[in-house]
Parts: sequence; C-alpha cells; structure tokens
Amino acid sequence: MEIRPGEIFGLLGPNGAGKTTLIKCLSTLLIPSGGHAWINGYELTRQDNEIRATLGCMLMGDRGLYWKLTGRENLIFFGALYKLSVPQRQKRAQQLIEGFNLEKVADRTVETYSSGQKMMLAFAKSLINDAPVVILDEPTNTLDVPSAQRLRTMVRNLSGEGRTIIYATHLMSEAESLCQRVAIIDRGRVLALDTVVALKESLRREEVIHVEGVIPEKAYSAVNVLPGVLRTCFSPVNGSTRLTIVGRRERVTLLPQLIQTLTFNNCVLQKISPEEVTLEDVFLAYTGRSLAEGTEES
Repeated sequence: MEIRPGEIFGLLGPNGAGKTTLIKCLSTLLIPSGGHAWINGYELTRQDNEIRATLGCMLMGDRGLYWKLTGRENLIFFGALYKLSVPQRQKRAQQLIEGFNLEKVADRTVETYSSGQKMMLAFAKSLINDAPVVILDEPTNTLDVPSAQRLRTMVRNLSGEGRTIIYATHLMSEAESLCQRVAIIDRGRVLALDTVVALKESLRREEVIHVEGVIPEKAYSAVNVLPGVLRTCFSPVNGSTRLTIVGRRERVTLLPQLIQTLTFNNCVLQKISPEEVTLEDVFLAYTGRSLAEGTEES
C-alpha cells in the first residue's frame, strides 16, 4: 500500500488484526520478517536512523513516558534525543504544553497524571521533533469524550499543516470522520483499501439489515441458508443480540422472507432496520466478523 503525503490514513481493524505490529515495524521497533517499506524516501532496515529522525510515533498507551519525571522534563528529554539544542527543546516543550492544555500539570511528575493527561502528553511527545510523518496508535484510548474530540481536532489541524498522519483505530466513527483513505486490516492482511466513500459504494449492490432481539442459534442457522443471504454476523447489544445480514440486492427485498424465518424459529424481535451502508458493514463484508469480536492471534 502507498500512503500519500499530507493525508490522514486510517488503519482499521479489531484488536489483534496486526495494526500495532505494522506500526512497530514502520517505526523501527520490530524487524519485519519480510517485504520492503520506505518512509520519507528512506528504506526500512537499511536507513533506520534517518527514518527515526523524520518520524513521530505515539504507541498505544503511556509506556513511552518516564513516570518519575515531570511532563515538561519528559518533553525536554525526548527533544534532546532528537538533538534539539537546549533553547529549541525548551521552546518546543512549552509550545506543546500550551497546545495540549497541560500547563496546570506540566511540572508535576507523570505518575500523578490522570490516564487522559498521560495520553495527551504521549501525543505531545510524538510531535517534539516536528516530524513530517506522525503515527498514532489508538490515540483516543482511555480518553473521555471531550478530550477525544479535542485530540481529533488537533489531528485535523496537523493534517492541515501538511503532515502525513497514520491513524490506527478500531472505532468506525473515528475512521469515518477523520480519514481520507482507510485500509481494512484483519489477521495481518490488508483486505481493502480506498476512500471511505468508495468502500461504502462497493456495497451499494448489497442489502444490509440489522435485527435486534432474542435470537436462538437455530434461527441463526436458518437465516444463513436463505436465498440471497451472503454473510451474517452476531454481536451483543444492550443485553440482547444484534444479527447483521448482508444480502444480494435484488428486485424483491430480503426483508419479508427474513422476518418470516425469524418468527418461525421463535425469535423475539425488538428492532429491524434496513440501513445505509456504514464502514462497519464494509468490515463485515470483507472479514465476515464485526469489529467488536477482535482477532485471536496464533
């Protein structure tokens, strides 16, 4: 795959799909078992120092921070690793502290921070060297809603400045609202790659129906063998079960036959909704599973 300069590129997949492994390879933390990659014109495994110098990376969680140092000391320390001069690293640290609203906690040790403050500091740390490419791995994990919204706004602003953002997430809403293009990843493979609009359009010839209620296993089996049904998926929702059916769009809709089959098999139907295609439906179409299921790595 090719990621274009200046775009927000989404890596979309469940936990265990391979997003973090890919990011660790691209950021030189893991040696890839095969293949080739270039970042900013530098070849991975052959020019790793050059790659690190032009890359900002926020790995999932706050493990990249020194908890016994203050937030400011963390930023200054990492600025030194990128060979910024003393005045440069102090100025850059102050800019990031102000930009991320960390003034009140900047001179406290990181171990006293809330989880959201740690995530914001980890994001700030990834920008200390003002890199043209920034990799963010699940950056809104553990953030409350206002903080997550603010972080997404900052990502858009970084893209507006011309930076390339690689954004790994398992949240459909983030991918849809942020990313110009998305790669759907599952079990270590890229299954689809395109704009969000184009991925949705690829399913226009198919019908998507969501059913919620008490659905016995025998009903699930009966639905799977209905003419026109291509894929189905179970997922728990608010104490009941959601059954998503992807069917072939034909002159006669699948819905009446589906209702009849579910009723005959003793289902308690609470909600039936033929819906517009979403990225969740696209993911289901390519993987046969919902994002909520996760991936078990062998």
